[in-house]
Amino acid sequence: MRIRKLLTVIEEIVEDGGRPAARPVRKVAAVAVIENPFAGRFVEDLAELIKTGEELGDLLGRRAVAALGAPVHSYGKAAVVGENGEYEHAAAILHPTLGTPFRAAVGGGKAIIPSAKKLGGPGASIDVPLHYKDAAFVRTHFDAMEVRLADAPRANEILVALAVTDGGRPHPRVGGLAVADAKKEDGLR
Repeated sequence: MRIRKLLTVIEEIVEDGGRPAARPVRKVAAVAVIENPFAGRFVEDLAELIKTGEELGDLLGRRAVAALGAPVHSYGKAAVVGENGEYEHAAAILHPTLGTPFRAAVGGGKAIIPSAKKLGGPGASIDVPLHYKDAAFVRTHFDAMEVRLADAPRANEILVALAVTDGGRPHPRVGGLAVADAKKEDGLR
């Protein structure tokens, strides 16, 4: 894996809807811009990118958790593939092996790690979907964090982002399952 750039973004929500949050909610995205070894050509065996996913799950997961500085509530993952790549390159990074080291970094996680992928050029934004790490249907934690770098991804690159939070939305009031009511048995409820 060849990394051109690493970035950590910290967002603190102290007020929402004109009302102060009971406590600030922190969102952190750890981002890597990597060379796409398969840019510009179709390759049947994507094992190299699958291995890269495992390495990034560890590296970016640890960076995100360290920057958060609190227990992780929510998590998510996303990738933007430059124009000479393909969607399957993002899938190879995000799906087969990234989850295990990312879950280790966040201290567990029974729920599926939500993901997003797209093709785009420098400055393309992506919303990293977020939900509660131990029960996917905890509605108070349905959220996202936007990530964008002005110079990435270039045509032969992939931007990979892992995001974590220390809480749900500041003023949730649409009902549904809450953290306190989640059984955390099956990753769903």
